[in-house]
Amino acid sequence: MHNRKKILNLIGLATKARKITSGEFMTEKSVKSGKAFLVIVSEEASANTRKMFTNMCTYYKVPIYFFAEKAELGHAMGKEMRASLAVVDSGFAEAIVKLMNTKAENEGEELLDQPVCAVERTQNGGKNESI
Repeated sequence: MHNRKKILNLIGLATKARKITSGEFMTEKSVKSGKAFLVIVSEEASANTRKMFTNMCTYYKVPIYFFAEKAELGHAMGKEMRASLAVVDSGFAEAIVKLMNTKAENEGEELLDQPVCAVERTQNGGKNESI
């Protein structure tokens, strides 16, 4: 859970730096315009939203992760609930991806809590392995 808090803190910092777009419309716009370096969709997002962003990010080759609850993402950004967000800065995106890909080091953490990039999952034939 330690990495989870770090990721949420980085999202908050990136929001303060105006390097995050949030909400379905703005996230979609960022991806399609080529400005997004990373997309994060809430684990609670509807199946339609998850499918739409997975397909879009696969097509535009943008990494997508399913992470946190809507309220957690919104709270980290200082806003209401958010189902999706796009990181539009390469440095913040790399830092967040690095934390998300870090394996659970403590025995208390379960590997099931680790987010998996949907693009990597698609390229590996559905397996939860990194490329």
